[in-house]
Amino acid sequence: MAGIISVSRTDLAQRRKKLRRQRQMKIIQAIWRTFAITGLAVGLLWVAIQPVWVLKSPKQVAIKSGNQSLSDETTQSLLVLSYPQSLWRIEPAAIANSLKKQPTIAEAIVRRRLFPPGLNIEIQERVPVAVTQTPSGQNQGTGNKKVTIGLLDASGAWMPLEKYTSLNPTKKLPNLRVIGLPKQYCLYWPQLHQAVSQSPIKVMEIDCQNPANLILKTELGNVHLGVPGPQLSEQIKVLAQMRHLAAKLNSGQIEYIDLKNPEFPLVQMNQKEQKITSKTPKNI
Repeated sequence: MAGIISVSRTDLAQRRKKLRRQRQMKIIQAIWRTFAITGLAVGLLWVAIQPVWVLKSPKQVAIKSGNQSLSDETTQSLLVLSYPQSLWRIEPAAIANSLKKQPTIAEAIVRRRLFPPGLNIEIQERVPVAVTQTPSGQNQGTGNKKVTIGLLDASGAWMPLEKYTSLNPTKKLPNLRVIGLPKQYCLYWPQLHQAVSQSPIKVMEIDCQNPANLILKTELGNVHLGVPGPQLSEQIKVLAQMRHLAAKLNSGQIEYIDLKNPEFPLVQMNQKEQKITSKTPKNI
């Protein structure tokens, strides 16, 4: 019995010794790990504050729109940055938000570039679908109305013409023209543009000056749509079904086409009004 107790005590002593060693090894490993992490952090901080990681001029900023790189002059006009500036103090998200406030830019992604130090910026420009003419008062000398020229994209976002052309000096402007104040068409513009762009009838001009009567200038002649509303898409569909009018009537004889009620389209002739007999224009 004494032998058994003696062996058990020896075994327990060895186990305690082993556990003490394991604890000591863990403490040593934790200390080394702390030193390693601290050293790495200090090293990274030292590297980060070196003069090489400084944005010194706009030439270190590369802006691309699609596959096209923008010039240094355009880059300076889009970005408001102070130089020199630590690359690590720059906030890419803040720069992206400031770019998206530009009327010609829909999206922007900004990334830091380490080798060579700088910024990589990708922007998505708004695509204009119409040229706008907005009355903005009168010239004091001539008494003629001043007109502000701008551009619209498919969502209804307005862009100053000079801003767009400065970024895209060689791109062709859209053929569609919109006349009127933005508040006169902004609410229904996406719906109207989608319907017009899909119509087989060519629309050259959209006159929104009279809020009670939206007028389209088309290859068939002027088309009166009345107060813009949910029926816009249906009105444009009816207009498409009337495309054979050009073969039946001389466009010079048509004063305007009245589609205020798409169920009962009317053709106003120069001398008299001719009513389309069918309630639905499918047979026109």
